[in-house]
Amino acid sequence: MKICVLGSGTWGSSVAKLLNENGNEVSLWSYFEEEAEKLRTTHKHLFLENITMPEDILYSSSMQECIEGVEVIILATPSHTIRQTATTLSKIIKKDQIITIISKGIEEGTFLRLSQIVKELIPDNIVSVMSGPSHAEEVAIGLPTTNVIACEDIEIARNLQEAFMNEKFRIYTTSDVIGVEVGGALKNVIALCAGISDGLGYGDNTKAALMTRGIAEITRLGVALGGKSETFAGLSGIGDLIVTCTSMHSRNRRAGILLGQGKSLDEAQAEVKMVVEGVKTTLAAYGLSKKMNVEMPIVNEAYSVLFENKPAMEAVNSLMSRDRIDEQGGRA
Repeated sequence: MKICVLGSGTWGSSVAKLLNENGNEVSLWSYFEEEAEKLRTTHKHLFLENITMPEDILYSSSMQECIEGVEVIILATPSHTIRQTATTLSKIIKKDQIITIISKGIEEGTFLRLSQIVKELIPDNIVSVMSGPSHAEEVAIGLPTTNVIACEDIEIARNLQEAFMNEKFRIYTTSDVIGVEVGGALKNVIALCAGISDGLGYGDNTKAALMTRGIAEITRLGVALGGKSETFAGLSGIGDLIVTCTSMHSRNRRAGILLGQGKSLDEAQAEVKMVVEGVKTTLAAYGLSKKMNVEMPIVNEAYSVLFENKPAMEAVNSLMSRDRIDEQGGRA
């Protein structure tokens, strides 16, 4: 297939490399001309050390040039720039070009999933999403990885599955776009909390509790929004949650560790040096939980720590001293 990746961060670049190695004709768009020029001339990426990018990828800062004649357009820009990217794309895209979103997040203020933003701006094109436990650094060097592609048209998902799959990158398919997006976005909030727990010096018991009760919260909200409960037991739910909460590749966990050690939010984000998606997603998840009247105590405490200066240890105490309930009682 002829495929364009919009967004030359670590994830977009790793996916472009993967697709190229699968025999697809690939272009990679960067918002910054100097970054595109570096990729063209050195085939090196600032944050993917020891990786050489393929020479036969088209690297360009011209979106028009990158999407010309392609069958699939992959959106890999940070979640808070998806609206801006889709607005530009809407003016030049053709109706038969399929959009696949591999970014993860919920828009602050509107509480829209990323596919909803894209459909609002580009209503005539098919939109799919891909998510799952997939650190860019591991995909780039070919470590075995599995993801899931969701599209309301399951045949489109299966066609995309063929373009992505190889012996090191396995793809499953589903029609549950809502569930895949909600799981992929909200796991970043729980990963921030898992990092904070690590930074406070807590152990495996604490992290396991956060992850388990975290997926329960994510599932409640996802089902309320129309997702399928079984999706959250899959790759885009518990799978992505595990990898993001436990790995030092996770910028959300790394930022959380710094917060738990007493750094400010600004200091933590500056030290990580890349976009920490969980910060903005915490804002959106907090607002969305209120709008949908879904109880999400971990998200509430994350919001208090990040935006109301509540000490992290106090947040833990608040969670541990909540009213006694049955695990299967339907409450949080």
